[in-house]
Amino acid sequence: MQAQEQFSSRWGLLVAAIGMAVGTGNIWRFPRVAAQNGGGEFLIPWIVFLLLWSIPLLMVETAMGRHTRRGTVGAFARLMGPNYAWLGAFVGFCSMAITFYYSVVAGWCFKYLSGALGGTLLTTSGDVYWADFQASGWESVVFHLIAISVAGAIVHRGVINGIERASKVLIPLLFVLLLAGTVRAITLPGATDGLNFLFNPDLGKLLDYRIWLEGLTQSAWSTGAGYGLLLSYAVYTAKRDDIVMNSLTIGFGNNSASLLAGIMVICSVFALAPADPGAPPAEELLQLGGPGNTALSFLWIPALFQQMPFGQLSLILFFMALVVAAISSLIAMIELGVRIFMDAGMTRSSAVKFVVGGSFLLGVPSALRIEFLMNQDSVWGIGLMVSGFLFAVAVNKFGVRRFREELIEPARNDIPVGKWFDILLKWVIPAEFVVLILWWLYQATISDPAWWNPVAIFNLGTCLFQWGVAFVLFRIFNDRMANATLGDTEA
Repeated sequence: MQAQEQFSSRWGLLVAAIGMAVGTGNIWRFPRVAAQNGGGEFLIPWIVFLLLWSIPLLMVETAMGRHTRRGTVGAFARLMGPNYAWLGAFVGFCSMAITFYYSVVAGWCFKYLSGALGGTLLTTSGDVYWADFQASGWESVVFHLIAISVAGAIVHRGVINGIERASKVLIPLLFVLLLAGTVRAITLPGATDGLNFLFNPDLGKLLDYRIWLEGLTQSAWSTGAGYGLLLSYAVYTAKRDDIVMNSLTIGFGNNSASLLAGIMVICSVFALAPADPGAPPAEELLQLGGPGNTALSFLWIPALFQQMPFGQLSLILFFMALVVAAISSLIAMIELGVRIFMDAGMTRSSAVKFVVGGSFLLGVPSALRIEFLMNQDSVWGIGLMVSGFLFAVAVNKFGVRRFREELIEPARNDIPVGKWFDILLKWVIPAEFVVLILWWLYQATISDPAWWNPVAIFNLGTCLFQWGVAFVLFRIFNDRMANATLGDTEA
C-alpha cells in the first residue's frame, strides 16, 4: 500500500469529521425534509435513529477503516472475505452516486456566494433569483464544475492537511453564523408559529411509515452514517483514538447544526411569508413539494439576512461558510472514491482525476434537470438504509462480540462500549431495516398502481431498478475488485 498521512491530533480528526457531516445536508436538506414531514413529529424518529442507527454505524465505520486501512471495497473484503468485495462496492457507489448531485448543490452555494458578493441577493427576491438561476440551464453546470474542481484540487494536494486546516477555522465560523441567524430568526414577528410547527408534534402522524423512513434517511444522509465516508477518514487515524466519544461528538454536533438551520429557515418562512390575501400561508409553503421546496433554504435564507443589520456582510459570511461546509463534505465524498481506486493501485493524482472527471460528467443531468436531481436524492438517500444495513451484515459475519473486543475496545474509549453495542448490531439495526423496508415495500405497492415504473421520479420501481443494476454489476466483477484491492495481503 502507498504511504498514508495521519490526522495531526484527535481535534484534527473531529473537526474534519464534523466538517464531513455538517454541510448542505443540514441547511439545504434538513429544513425541507422536516417541513415536508410535519415538523415536530419528524424530530422524533430523526432523534431515535441518531441513537439507534447513525452513531453505532459511525462507530463501525471508524473501527473498520482503522483496522483494515482500506476504503469500502477493501474493508468489506478484508473483514468478511474476498467474496464480499461487491458489498463494499455497493456502499462506495451509493456514496459516489450522492456525490454526483451533491456537487450540484455545492455549486448552488457558490452561485449564492457570488450573488451575495455582488449584492444581487439583497435586491432580488429569493424566488425570482432561484427561478432565473434554474432557468439558465448551463449556469448550474458551470457552478457544478467549480464545486467539484475546488474539492478535487484539495484532495489532490492531500486531503488531510487541506481539510484539517480549513475546518479548524471555518467549521466553528459556520456554527457562529448559524447561531446568529437563528437568534435573528426567532426575534422576527411570527417566528413563534414557526417554533410551534417545528417543536409541537402531532403524535398521531407517527403511524405514517414515510415519517420514519425519512427520519432514518435524513439521519444517515446528514451524519454520513452508512456512507463509508468516516471509514475512509479512519484509514488515517491513530490506532488508539476514542471511537465512542468521537462518534457521539460527530452525531450530536451534526444534529445541533441541523436544528439551528431548521429553526432559522422555518421561522423565516413563517415570519416572512407573503401577507397578500391570495398568497398561500406559511404552512402550505413549507408543505410544497417539487423544485420550490427543494430550494427552501435558498429562497428564505437571503430574505432573512435582508432583515439583519449589515445584511450584505452577514450574507457574504454565511454563504462563504456554507460553501466551505459543502466543500468539506464533498472532499470526504471524493476521498472515498479516491481511496478505493488507490487501494486498487492508482496513484492519488490519477485517482483524483478519474473520480472528479466522472463525478462531473455524471452530475450534469442533475445540474440541467432538477427532477433528475430529486430522483437521485430519493433513490440513493433511501439507498443509505441498504448501505447501513450492509455494515451491520459485515459486523455479524465477522462476529459482533469479536468485532467489539478486537476492533473497538482496544481504543482509549472514555465511555465503555459494553454489550449494548452487540444488541444494537445483532438485533436492533437489522430489525429497523427489515421493518422499514417491508413497510415501505407494502405501502409503495398499494398506494401507487405504477410502482413498477423504473423511470418515475419517486417510486419503488426506480429505486429497485437502480439498486439492482448496481448490485448485479458489482457481483459480476467481485473477483476482479477483490484481487485488485487486496493484492497479496491476507483477506
